[in-house]
Amino acid sequence: MVTNHIYASYPDLSEGKLAKLRASVVSSVTLAAVARTLDLGDAMLLGKGEETSGGRDKSSILADALEAVIGAVYLDGGWEPADRLVLRLFANPISEAALKPGTEDFKTRLQEHVARLYEALPRYVIRDDGPDHEKHFYATVSVDGRAVGEGEGRSKKEAEQAAAGAAWRLLAAEPVSDAVAAAARTEDPAEAMK
Repeated sequence: MVTNHIYASYPDLSEGKLAKLRASVVSSVTLAAVARTLDLGDAMLLGKGEETSGGRDKSSILADALEAVIGAVYLDGGWEPADRLVLRLFANPISEAALKPGTEDFKTRLQEHVARLYEALPRYVIRDDGPDHEKHFYATVSVDGRAVGEGEGRSKKEAEQAAAGAAWRLLAAEPVSDAVAAAARTEDPAEAMK
């Protein structure tokens, strides 16, 4: 439904930007944010463990619950009512994401930046803390053997995104050597580095 809407509404965006726009809108982060605006957490039935560990505000649970609500509307009424619901709920997130498609996906932004300037891809190391029902995750991202960003979150994905955001901001602000810049502009980076 989101794909149909963005394809019809933004015909001038390239395929890559449309894909980034779609990915940012249907991400668990956006789904959870929309669920929070509906106070969906208050309407969920949770087990005792999730109830005591703050499950009503866990992004992964909220995102899954919103998808379940949309699925239930589709099963009950079909495509049209589900489509109207999705467009009503996601109109603002789609509009905001369309201004700069993919800007919130720091893992992709970092990978694209690093691929232009280095020979290695970003590497993530994850550690967690806390009991199974209330884990907290910490991520460190390294580029070319150097730790360049740290982040934390309630899921591995959130922690990696936070670390990638910190790394991207750091690396984007660093001056780039002439040789690295030349390599980023050529078809054969190895040739430019000679």
